[in-house]
Parts: sequence; C-alpha cells; structure tokens
Amino acid sequence: MGRWTRAELEQAFADYQAAGLQAGTSGDWDIWADRFTEDATYVEHLYGTIGGREAIRRWIKKTMSEFPGNAMPHFPIEWYIIDEDRGWVVFQIWNRMADPGDGSIHQAYNFTLLKYAGDGLWSYEEDIYNPAHFAGMVKGWRARKAELETGPEAAAEA
Repeated sequence: MGRWTRAELEQAFADYQAAGLQAGTSGDWDIWADRFTEDATYVEHLYGTIGGREAIRRWIKKTMSEFPGNAMPHFPIEWYIIDEDRGWVVFQIWNRMADPGDGSIHQAYNFTLLKYAGDGLWSYEEDIYNPAHFAGMVKGWRARKAELETGPEAAAEA
C-alpha cells in the first residue's frame, strides 16, 4: 500500500491540471510552479534537467512567454494512470495551440510522469515527446494563421 490515498493523488492531479489551465490562459505561471516541492526535478528532453522549484519557475515563465509557448494556452489530458503504490501519475497531455481563427485544432502530445511528494506537491516531472512532431504542428498552425489573416499566398511563406 502506498503512502497516499488514491483520493489525495486524484486531488493533487486535479489541482495540477487546474493550475496548468489557469497559467496557460492567464500567462502567469507562478501558480503552476507552486505545485512543485522546493527541491523538485523537472526533466525536459529538449531543454535538459532543471533542479528546484525556483529554477522550474524561471524556465517555465521564460519558455511560455516566448513563441510558441505564448500561443499554447491549453493542455488537455487524453488519459492518465495513477500508480497508488509509488504515488506516480503517468498521462498523455496535448499541447494545444490557440485557435488560429477558424476553430481548427493544432496540437502535439507528450507523455508525462509526475512523482507525488505529499501536501499537494510534486517532486518530479518528466516530459517525453518527439520535438519533430511539435515543429510540424507549429509550422502547420503558423501557415493556417497566416492564410486566414492574409490569404493562401502568406501560408506558403509561413
């Protein structure tokens, strides 16, 4: 039997998701960074390993204030699994771009592992994804946005 109940793990994960939605839509990533322990580790395969809540906070604020992060407000969860014995949550999350203007959806997924530390906080996150999928998604989003703004010729240049 694990250290935490399933109900506690579910609530901590729901709070993590709510913080991500609030941060993505407001641009204020402090609420999301505050979901981690002071000594948390974040493994991001493109950016490297980030140690400590304040370093995670600096990284996420910078990353999500620049393109394409600042055009990616939504992070819906496709599915998740809770390992009650370990206190882990594994899930597939979509990194979804803002509507380019026609209601089309442009998104790429990653798999994430969260390790729970208690008191509603996570001590570890690792994101696993293919950067080429993200690059293709962003390229398609930019082309569609340009086409909607200025016509098909602009999409070819995006």
